Amino acid sequence: MRLTNLVTNTLLFGAAHVSAQDWPQWRGPNRDNKVVGFSEPKTWPKALTKKWQVIVGVGEASPVLVGDKLYVIGRQGTDEVTLCLDAATGKEVWKEKDAAKFAARGDAGYPGPRSTPAVSDGKICTLGVNGLVICRDAAKGKELWRQDKGFPQFHTSTSPIIADGLCFVLAGALTAFDLADGKPKWTSSSVKAGYGSPVFMTADGVKQIVTPCADALVGVDVKIGKVLWDVKIGTAWQNNYSTPIVDGNRVYYSITPAGKFGKGGAGAASGFIALEIAKKGDAFTAKEIWKADPAAGYHTPILVDGRIYGVSSAGKSFFCLDAKAGKQLWADKVNHGQCGSILNAGSVLLSLNADKDLIVFRPSAKAYEEVAKYRVSESETWCVPIIAGQRIYVKDKGGSLTLWTIE
Repeated sequence: MRLTNLVTNTLLFGAAHVSAQDWPQWRGPNRDNKVVGFSEPKTWPKALTKKWQVIVGVGEASPVLVGDKLYVIGRQGTDEVTLCLDAATGKEVWKEKDAAKFAARGDAGYPGPRSTPAVSDGKICTLGVNGLVICRDAAKGKELWRQDKGFPQFHTSTSPIIADGLCFVLAGALTAFDLADGKPKWTSSSVKAGYGSPVFMTADGVKQIVTPCADALVGVDVKIGKVLWDVKIGTAWQNNYSTPIVDGNRVYYSITPAGKFGKGGAGAASGFIALEIAKKGDAFTAKEIWKADPAAGYHTPILVDGRIYGVSSAGKSFFCLDAKAGKQLWADKVNHGQCGSILNAGSVLLSLNADKDLIVFRPSAKAYEEVAKYRVSESETWCVPIIAGQRIYVKDKGGSLTLWTIE
């Protein structure tokens, strides 16, 4: 198992620091897995071209791309290693090690870091498997500050997010750190770490973080850390793995199988919920619009043109939901492996699941339409790939980072 909307680029990272193809954090600039600058080839090749491969360390943390530099964190022996690589050649620019002994707590097969770094304003923030937050100079790797925040039962998998000079981290409890010196601006002690990652949204003019936590989905005021609304989605193992999908004032969330709504909720054991966030007087409400199957488990779906595409936790197959009503439009019948990711590249969707294959298919309300399929690894692929132009960066479970190109 994996122990792991729209806001503008200016809000997230500052326009001066983001180029069109940058992928500076978990699920891209806006945490929606939307690829910019991709042009579908007139004819898809029979195979992708392998340009280089580098051993970076085991773990499920996805790589990130800023300008001509790749950043990735992995485990090498007893150390967590953060690397900066030249994106064109794979050559090492800098490398920093931090001791990180791992004592399994029901997660023995996953000793490596699972939290994707975030890069902004010339800094890179990482979250280690034991809850160590480190901020470094992105150009040289020099450590600027660190904070030890602890971790939930199965160690950390939530990824940091940066905005407005703050680094928000859900480890131990949700905390906003000053990006310059690491001093906590606020800590929301009631928002305890689960395994999914937060996103930003603005509802009725109020900027907030929407995040799963130990037993709920919550909205938190980014300025003061106040919980504005919450919906109980606790499970027996507190396994809320996916990242919320935000569209205007609406939030979509996939609840882990075997979970159930607690007091204050209403619904089935698992699946999707759609919430409408609204302000009434001085308070916010989260009204349930619909709930539906299937659930996505260790995977966060995407929203494209009013439809939700994901990989089901049960059959490991692709599915498509109507986002307005929650009705399932179609599902294929092929097991693609657990976990995985789907990216929106415009005319096509690209999926990389644990089965080691990159799959290209059409966004459609009618049926699953596969376009191409490529083997991109000999080890399971749990990380989100980076699609930059005709380049595809793939990090595998075995510890390799590979550049493939479409030629």
